[in-house]
Amino acid sequence: MDSEPPSSGPGWAGAPAWHGPGPEDAFTHPALFYRTPADYLAATVPFVVGGLARDEPVAVSVPRDNLVALRDAVAASGAPADQVRWLDMTEAGRNPGRIIPGVLRAFADQHPRRRVRIIGEPIWAGRSADEYPACAQHEALINAAFRGREVTILCPYDTHRLTSAVLTEAELTHPVIVEGDRHWTSTGYAPDAVVDTHNQPLPEPEQVSAYPADGITASGLAAIRRWAADHSARAGLDPQRQDDVVLAVNELAANCIDHGHASRLACWTTGSALVFQATNASPGPLSPLAGRLPVPVDHRRGRGLLMINQIADLVRLHTGDGHITVRVYVDLPARDGKPAQAG
Repeated sequence: MDSEPPSSGPGWAGAPAWHGPGPEDAFTHPALFYRTPADYLAATVPFVVGGLARDEPVAVSVPRDNLVALRDAVAASGAPADQVRWLDMTEAGRNPGRIIPGVLRAFADQHPRRRVRIIGEPIWAGRSADEYPACAQHEALINAAFRGREVTILCPYDTHRLTSAVLTEAELTHPVIVEGDRHWTSTGYAPDAVVDTHNQPLPEPEQVSAYPADGITASGLAAIRRWAADHSARAGLDPQRQDDVVLAVNELAANCIDHGHASRLACWTTGSALVFQATNASPGPLSPLAGRLPVPVDHRRGRGLLMINQIADLVRLHTGDGHITVRVYVDLPARDGKPAQAG
């Protein structure tokens, strides 16, 4: 694969060329391995500037420090940085489950007849052990979500701060790796295996507030909403966030009701999050992309998990043994520098 030609445009014709894969394939999903801020900018600036030179819509969603540095560098090159959509991934992608529908597809679908470029950095050193499996699955599922689309999605990985295990999985979820002025085909590319690897049972703590199973009925939804509101209030969430939680838990409960027997709702807190979990019998396999793709406007169903992903700060799923477990995390507010605890 050849690098694209140097950018052309008023004031930025001398910008360096992008050394990653070219646009000859409909969908391209390279991982960028970088070690220093200079490495980062040496790859990402040409990627953005080259896209603008080709009149391709460009979006960037990366953690704030990288966002500011890249935006400033693109502007300094003379390229029209204001034509790029800039998003802080620590906010837009706080929950990895909403990145595909809310960031990547949201942008690409606005330009259905044009090739688009996106930089998305969903995995950074501050991600927790609970968040990482959802991040890895997200990176794997991008390939299925965009197959056949005219999109290039570049995913940076900080090789200095991320673990070797994370970098190994990056080679499994990306068909091409870019590092410095080199790029190569990943010999270990196996995104479905990464999805399966992280589809693990979700152990819960000994002390939980379990909702009575006989109350998980259509006529009992109002009481379930009150139960969720009570836990949210005692956890110290503000009124808007309490309303969000009630909506998410209502969707969890409705899903349990739709799928019949063997349903369970539970709630607890960690040191930093209020957690609600629903487990119910599964009528069949759940698509790994469930809740991660936009739903056509003429479809009357299928929005529950998508809505939950938009509301929650993290969503984890496990499917197996005829059951589906959905775990929803909502960040607790800080109190005197410490996370709040529910009573």
